[in-house]
Parts: sequence; structure tokens; C-alpha cells
Amino acid sequence: MKYTGSDWKRSRRLGFSTLETGKELAKRPYGPGQHGANRRKKNSEYGKQLIEKQKLRHMYGVNERQFRRLFMIALASKEVTGYAFMKLLESRLDNLVYRMGFARTRRGARQLVNHGHVEVNGKKLDIPSAILKVGDIVSIRENSKGLKVIKESLDSIATKAGWVDVDVEKLSGKYIREVERNELPQDITESQIVEYYNRKL
Repeated sequence: MKYTGSDWKRSRRLGFSTLETGKELAKRPYGPGQHGANRRKKNSEYGKQLIEKQKLRHMYGVNERQFRRLFMIALASKEVTGYAFMKLLESRLDNLVYRMGFARTRRGARQLVNHGHVEVNGKKLDIPSAILKVGDIVSIRENSKGLKVIKESLDSIATKAGWVDVDVEKLSGKYIREVERNELPQDITESQIVEYYNRKL
């Protein structure tokens, strides 16, 4: 089931900034609702694993079916499963559009892709979940370059991710290298997510 509620409430429920800004937790770093500040629930190991999975899944805005599919690809790779999984999530088209600064949020990036405003290597690609390879070029289509939302996003973002190279004038970016683990949120324990799915296999 697709989540359509508030990103801020979800972040507070998880105790984790899914928008990666920290703003959701700055004023009220506790769960939503009347008793959110007083709620002290002790989680089981399974509960902790579930929370870690939800933190990562909601951060990237991926539904459960896609999330599990990417995990299975990572599991079959020769790399450390948790890190391989996070690299796959980072290489999704919607995420790279977001990392390049063309959208303020991943949700906004998905809309740009879904609405046909994005090209990859010179060809229109409207599948947000498409996995890109290092060296791929992501650009805003010519007839979409005047979109106000893209300019506002680029103006609002101070720094771009180190694994993409962006030409603001051309509204184009290149996926130049894989992300390193220390460049991703440190308060996600991917080993817990691996354990969660191992229970299901």
C-alpha cells in the first residue's frame, strides 16, 4: 500500500529524517500524536530490524515489492549485501535526479521522471526505478528546461552529492562514481535490514 501521509509525521514516528534534512525532528524529536513525547516502547530484535528497513525504504520512497527485489539483487552480488543494497538504491533514476538538485525531494524527482521531463543518455526515460550505471548522463528535456520547480530546487540546494557532476547551465548531470558508505546516513544499520530479510527467506 502506497503511503500518502505526511513525511514529517513518518520521520517522527521512525525517529529518523527520511528527507535527510533533520528539519522534521528539529522542534519535536519524538513520535506524533498526543502521547508521542511520553511513548517509550521497547522494541524486540525483529521490531528493531523492521524499523531500520522502514527508515531506508521511506528515505528512498520505494514500495515494498521494489525494495525486496533490489535486496535480492544485492544478496546475489559478490559484495557486502547491505552496502550493495544501498548502492542500488542510490543508482535509481529518481534518486539521481534528486541528488543532482533538479528536485527538492525524491518524491518531486519521481514526478519529474513520471511526467516525461527527464532524459538518460539523450533518450526520454520515464521509469523512476530504472537503475543507472556509472557514466550515464541525466538531463532535463529541452522543452522542460523552463520549469520553475527545477530552477527553484537548484537555487535552494547549497551542495550537490559528490558522486554526481552537474552542469547547472545545461541542466544536465553525470553519474560519475558509486557512492561510498561514509557518504550515506550513518544512523542506518544495514546489517539489521539484512537480518530482517534473512528471516523471510
